[in-house]
Amino acid sequence: MIYREYGQTGKKVSLLGFGGMRFAKVDDHEECAKMMVTAAEGGVTYFDTAPGYFETRSEKAYGAGFKELKKRNLPFYSASKTFASTEAEIRKEVEGSLKRMGLSQIDFYHIWCITSLGGWEGRKKDGVLTAFRKLKEEGLIGHICVSSHLVKDEIKELLMEGVFEGVLFGYSAYDFPTREAAFDAVRAKKLGAVVMNPLGGGLIPDHPERFGFLCKNGESVVSGALRFLWDHSDITTSLVGFATLAHVKEALAAMDSYQPRNQGELDAIKALSQGSLDGICTGCGYCDKCPQGVPIPKFMDTYNQKILAKAGDKDPMGDRLRDMWDLSSSLAATCNQCGLCEEACTQHIPIIERLKEIAAL
Repeated sequence: MIYREYGQTGKKVSLLGFGGMRFAKVDDHEECAKMMVTAAEGGVTYFDTAPGYFETRSEKAYGAGFKELKKRNLPFYSASKTFASTEAEIRKEVEGSLKRMGLSQIDFYHIWCITSLGGWEGRKKDGVLTAFRKLKEEGLIGHICVSSHLVKDEIKELLMEGVFEGVLFGYSAYDFPTREAAFDAVRAKKLGAVVMNPLGGGLIPDHPERFGFLCKNGESVVSGALRFLWDHSDITTSLVGFATLAHVKEALAAMDSYQPRNQGELDAIKALSQGSLDGICTGCGYCDKCPQGVPIPKFMDTYNQKILAKAGDKDPMGDRLRDMWDLSSSLAATCNQCGLCEEACTQHIPIIERLKEIAAL
């Protein structure tokens, strides 16, 4: 395992991190704990979750896992998050997280999901930073961090404010151009940098032929996608959302066989990827609150098929719709263009225009 300094905190964390958002059997605490123990025995020390993952059930699974790690004297750092802004709400949430995970302190606590600079200003007015600083003084959290879905210069502006010790943001071989500016601030402010969605929300392993350029010496596309991240020296930890024990073992094997690219090789990989995969939806689901009941994530997955279609594919979106018996293109036509989905979209995808295109099928 490779370990890197987390900003200026004095802590070293594993380059491969454990994400708790995709457990296949989140209520099977024995299985979840086994996955966490296997990861820790392989050298993983960074474990990230949130109360919103499976409606607090991920944190409960982590509680079982952390209990086993303590029994085995396996070192670990915990990370969680909160959407709350006011001191009372944040305190209630952090206390709940600590109880569920069986911890006295959350090492890396994140102001969760900053999607606009205006929203960030609103949270500051609510007192989010004052609350976080108090929690740190009391020892309930170790470090003040932020989770952001901003892109380009906006994420740089957020991080240059100088109030955080670390940042969590999406970064992978398919969407890296929109987040590159974050690293300018990471270097300038000496922040810990944790990246999520390293496999593009499953898009990369689902389309190995499209992402074959990531692979070297016959490695799997998963290994290639992870190595793409590990080659970035500014990345402290790359989170993988593990669903099964097999996924944990695959990622550990990729780390064991990891051979870094030189900068020239990495630049060549970026040149191959840049632009060709722009605008793909990762399926985060933040848009899935349409007042008209439009199943937006399903339709965006349908549109992905158009972007990812191979030469000669005649009707990729139509084929996808026919594969999904509960989805009719006429549903897309019920969109009233209120814009709530686009406000929630972490990738700033033109959802309304895509729905119009699907409705026209």
